[in-house]
Amino acid sequence: MTYSGTVKVGGPADVHELQDLMISKVAVGPMDNNAYLLRCRATDEQLLIDAANDAGTLLTLIGADGIASVVTTHQHGDHWQALAEVVAATGARTYAGRDDAEGIPVPTDVLVDDGDTIRVGRVELTARHLVGHTPGSIALVYDDPHGHPHVFTGDCLFPGGVGNTRKDPKAFASLIHDVETKIFDALPDETWVYPGHGNDTTLGAERPHLPEWHARGW
Repeated sequence: MTYSGTVKVGGPADVHELQDLMISKVAVGPMDNNAYLLRCRATDEQLLIDAANDAGTLLTLIGADGIASVVTTHQHGDHWQALAEVVAATGARTYAGRDDAEGIPVPTDVLVDDGDTIRVGRVELTARHLVGHTPGSIALVYDDPHGHPHVFTGDCLFPGGVGNTRKDPKAFASLIHDVETKIFDALPDETWVYPGHGNDTTLGAERPHLPEWHARGW
């Protein structure tokens, strides 16, 4: 099956099969959050991005092999509703951005800074600190050695714009600056974008609209 990135709450996972990494996407909870399970194909180690809600759904997706780690992209409550239950069931190590960890009511084992490496088996992910949606939001970049990059953006980048900055001009200026310099300027158009809610996109699909986003201020 060809991966589309289109999922719905209560529906099956959509699986993106890369040469070294398998990415399973599910939608959970009343705010249609996306959660992503990454599995290293060489070692079978697994990492979960955003234990957002519906712990039963996430634990079923994880399966008997468990997870080594769970990364919370930012401190907003809809992204960690299932975190405590998932960690209790799996013993996973927790990761979150340094400036958001205090807002997550589950202890963070590893505080993440811009440029840090997070590993799942033999696969390396690079954290990018994006300020504006929250003070400590992080995106995770997988630079696939066999193809184009992949980036998990939390609520910092969606099809059609950056994340909500609550009509705060300073927050918007910060977020769009970070998204431009650390994501758009650093990665090619083919880069696949996995957001915290809704459908996937690519940087190439969004790049022509950057001037429009600047002009509208959100």
